[in-house]
Amino acid sequence: MTRDYSQFLPTDTDPDRRVAPLSPLAQLGWQQFFAQQVSVEQIEETPPLRVTEVHRNGLQARGDGIDMHIPHGPDATVGDWLLLNRELPSASEVLDRKSLIKRRAPGKTLGVQLIAANLDTTFIVSSCNDDFNVARIERFIALAFEADVTPVIILTKVDKCDAPETYIAQAEAISPFVPVVALNAKSAEPQMKLADWCKPGQTVAFLGSSGVGKSTLTNALAGDDAIATQEVREDDARGRHTTTRRQLYFLASGCAVLDTPGMRELQLTDAASGLAEMFSDLDELGAQCKFNDCKHTVEPGCAILAAVERGEVDATRLARWQKLVAEDLHNSATLAERRSKDKAFGKMVRNAQKKKKN
Repeated sequence: MTRDYSQFLPTDTDPDRRVAPLSPLAQLGWQQFFAQQVSVEQIEETPPLRVTEVHRNGLQARGDGIDMHIPHGPDATVGDWLLLNRELPSASEVLDRKSLIKRRAPGKTLGVQLIAANLDTTFIVSSCNDDFNVARIERFIALAFEADVTPVIILTKVDKCDAPETYIAQAEAISPFVPVVALNAKSAEPQMKLADWCKPGQTVAFLGSSGVGKSTLTNALAGDDAIATQEVREDDARGRHTTTRRQLYFLASGCAVLDTPGMRELQLTDAASGLAEMFSDLDELGAQCKFNDCKHTVEPGCAILAAVERGEVDATRLARWQKLVAEDLHNSATLAERRSKDKAFGKMVRNAQKKKKN
């Protein structure tokens, strides 16, 4: 029997024809990718819910006519889709993800922190002031590329900057594959300039450090001031943490927007392909090196070092790439080792319990 999922999907019509309203699930970001994982019967028995917030005591999730708290159980993050187990909500199933943004957990803890799932676009926000940092932006872009999410660089506070074109030029030089949008977050510009990515049924997220205007941009898209905001400090352009947790907002336009706290620490892990795409020119040059295991430091026949000498590659950019690659390799290996140890320990415990039972 052929499944008809049209009622759960955004309606794409000719611009000259009248656009049909989105279904309740489509307004939450329900797409064909998720609909193909379930049957109509499953949707009726275990209605889909989308995680909007993660708290210490569980998840907040919304669906068609449902807005409820789910106790800890599902290994989910903001943006995930669950199939609600009505009898035991903590046993609700997490659907396969379309995308996943993650990082190594902050601090000395060995683990991975899930940032957001099922995004279509990440707006990497930076201010036209001392906050602007190319290395930080590259990290966010690598995360987006790894997750197969469209990255867009947003430059804010152009109205308070004497020479915004300087920051725009630096941002445009980061990657030819990443658009750059400069705007005043407190004006009508966000709705106009970000419209191509904020279409009905899409899910977007604002990522960046504190004080760059992420909450202000979310308010601008929503057309209200529902989210509290604060000004940055004048002496060092550092922002204050207004947003304290990740939260998914659903706009009247049908677009879902994730507002996030500023990230002080962004350690990469399992992001090799994202880094290769972010630094695709260096990755391709590296394939031309004389030795397959070239570290691009002092080795003879290094194509990248030769390009640096010719002035074709910026030495500081090469250093940033090498730092990120080394960081990702270290974190990935460390976490893999921990997973292996945890797996071995679990097996030992199960064997001990089995022997005790016998």
